[in-house]
Amino acid sequence: MKKLILQSITPIIIGLMATGSSYADTTVFVNVNVVPMTSEAVLAQQTVVVVGGEIARIGHVDSIPVPKGATVVDGTDRFLMPGLAEMHAHVTSTATERVDRMSTLFVANGITTIRGMLGRASHLRLRQQFDSGEVFGPRLITSGPSLNGRSVSGAADAARQVREQKAAGYDFIKVHPGLSGDEFAALAKTANEVGIPYAGHVPVAAGVRVALQSNMATIDHLDGYFAALLPASSGGSGGFGGLFGVMLADELDADEIPHLVAATLDAGTWNVPTEVLIEQLIDDTSVVELKRRLETRYVSASTVRDWVATKQAQLSDRAFNPETAARAIRLRRQLIFELHKAGAGLLLGSDAPQTFNVPGFSTHRELDALVAAGLTPYEALRTGTVAVANFLDSNGGMVAEGKNADLILLDANPLNDIKNAERIHGVMLRGDWFAASDLHRRLERYIVQDGN
Repeated sequence: MKKLILQSITPIIIGLMATGSSYADTTVFVNVNVVPMTSEAVLAQQTVVVVGGEIARIGHVDSIPVPKGATVVDGTDRFLMPGLAEMHAHVTSTATERVDRMSTLFVANGITTIRGMLGRASHLRLRQQFDSGEVFGPRLITSGPSLNGRSVSGAADAARQVREQKAAGYDFIKVHPGLSGDEFAALAKTANEVGIPYAGHVPVAAGVRVALQSNMATIDHLDGYFAALLPASSGGSGGFGGLFGVMLADELDADEIPHLVAATLDAGTWNVPTEVLIEQLIDDTSVVELKRRLETRYVSASTVRDWVATKQAQLSDRAFNPETAARAIRLRRQLIFELHKAGAGLLLGSDAPQTFNVPGFSTHRELDALVAAGLTPYEALRTGTVAVANFLDSNGGMVAEGKNADLILLDANPLNDIKNAERIHGVMLRGDWFAASDLHRRLERYIVQDGN
């Protein structure tokens, strides 16, 4: 069937290339199935014209001419969707080779936007270099250095740092654990006054309900939600190994989930669950299986050993109970599904690089986790496309005329099976087309292990 379609479309491509105007920096996807993400639909046999980094025209293959001199990408039997965002990423270095490695891992997996959750001054320059094309890499949304229990000394200092980061041009403030109630209140008040979002962890001294009332932009890892579900009679406090209270699962009042979800919806706060990070650390997946994952070839053997030790330490802690861990996973999935069902915002993010989370690859594992929580493939993909554009108020997240040309061309329909989002035929980043062969060559430079 595919050969017949290719034979029939070739004359169309040749005919279209003979018409129309000449454009510089033009790429045309011909006879492609478009997954616009504005609805759960597929638009068949479309031509998509990209000019200067934006989608210029979309229409049926018979009605849209291909400009002379344009780069033509045959979309027959393939599916074009928006690029994905990783909304909990870490830029660990701005050294040239390490940036290229990180960027390659993300872009080769269709990740065209990342939100850097632990910023530094050098990230401001890197953001500009990405945007200009001087350096290969995704769009970067960056925080400044995090505000936490060690970096902040009092409420006045918290307010000062917020103002300074706003003036420096960071996109948001990152919150890490350890802030006092007064410090968090000053951070929130000042951020709201100067107009810079703040996001990340919920300080224990504040709690998730205070964070919601304080206009926190995103809560990451579902931090603070388990503690908020403890009944008043519970003696539980904090969590297990700093892992977001998973060992409190047996004490939680699940009947309170709808009330907490409603409070989240009313507050307008978004959540970045990073579910795959938590699940793979506390579930029954063996370290042997984790080590055998294809993506570990891009990670040093010493790092993999550290990751194995981290998981083994979790499982061997005398406070760890596998049945409680399984209940924690079920409750976290319930929280995710209930937040989604209520209309509270969810954003795609896995926390990468992190334990067993290789950049780019872990974003797809997070999509798997969202589907396991009850979202459809379309709903899961929206958390990394349209939802991100709505949250950032950006010009991406969908395949539509006038939108940024950050796109993924897939070999199968991702709405049928979330795994199809991994079947990448090529990626377009800011209007530049990278075929799968180009991306594979880039990836090969960063293979550091032949196997485990």
